[in-house]
Amino acid sequence: MIEPADAATPSLARMLAEMPTWLVNPPWWGRGKVPATRRPGRGQAVLVIPGFLASDLYTIRLRNTLAAAGYEAHGWALGKNRGITQALFEALLGRIDALPAPLSLIGWSLGGLYAREVAKHRPDRIARVVTLGSPFSGDIRRNRAWKLYERLNDHPVDDPPIRVALSEKPPVPTIALWSARDGIVAPAASRGLAGETDLSVGVACRHLDFVSSPAALAAILAALETPIENAPPPPPAP
Repeated sequence: MIEPADAATPSLARMLAEMPTWLVNPPWWGRGKVPATRRPGRGQAVLVIPGFLASDLYTIRLRNTLAAAGYEAHGWALGKNRGITQALFEALLGRIDALPAPLSLIGWSLGGLYAREVAKHRPDRIARVVTLGSPFSGDIRRNRAWKLYERLNDHPVDDPPIRVALSEKPPVPTIALWSARDGIVAPAASRGLAGETDLSVGVACRHLDFVSSPAALAAILAALETPIENAPPPPPAP
């Protein structure tokens, strides 16, 4: 099979272009612009899962934006996301069980891999999954973070301590946001192939500002509202 041109690991130059993003769009304060007349959230619960080595501090702007749009936005409350562990996976399932259903999951990078996998264990509680630059498709090493991941964890990046099927779509509506400008993850890896996600949407942002740039925040709000044809309906509210 011929791989798409953007399946390769991002170049060093593209990775270095990521560095100024947090100076321009800091993720730890403020919020995106949401018109007062446009509040589609209607109190629906959303759980935001941070990326590798990030914590809830780095999703504040995103959660503030979700709250301004009428959603009940929650951080994952599990500290820094250092990698995939059995304990963290079970704690995240417990967090999901404690929040009101139906619950939408937004996962940034590694957080999106967590979101896809926990949705397979709690499909009755999850309304939809939105991934942000998450490498769920193809070779998990087509990114600039896997070597650091392996240094900080006691397992290879492609052999985590829990059973996963990263490219297998969760049994809930699933939308992948990806960027051709991503300097960390190969764009094709976060875009996915047919059948691996219900919808893939390109966003004009960098990997590090998927949770803070105006373009990304607007795309996330749109992803939460987008109808997914032929997807299972969201679970009823209790």
